[in-house]
Amino acid sequence: MHPDTHLQLHRLRATELQRYATESGLTSDAQGTDLRTRLGWALVELGLRVLPHRAGQTYVVPGSA
Repeated sequence: MHPDTHLQLHRLRATELQRYATESGLTSDAQGTDLRTRLGWALVELGLRVLPHRAGQTYVVPGSA
């Protein structure tokens, strides 16, 4: 991949993530939301993105039963 193409894709993704963070209230200017809560939800979202998506497969979280 050409370096300029890679850089453009990176910039587009960074802009998309910044917009998502602003809309979701994950930015530092979100009022009424504790930092600990925002960090927790950000980690949950990260975990969900890291898990491989397999159609029809369910995940059991320990201690949730």
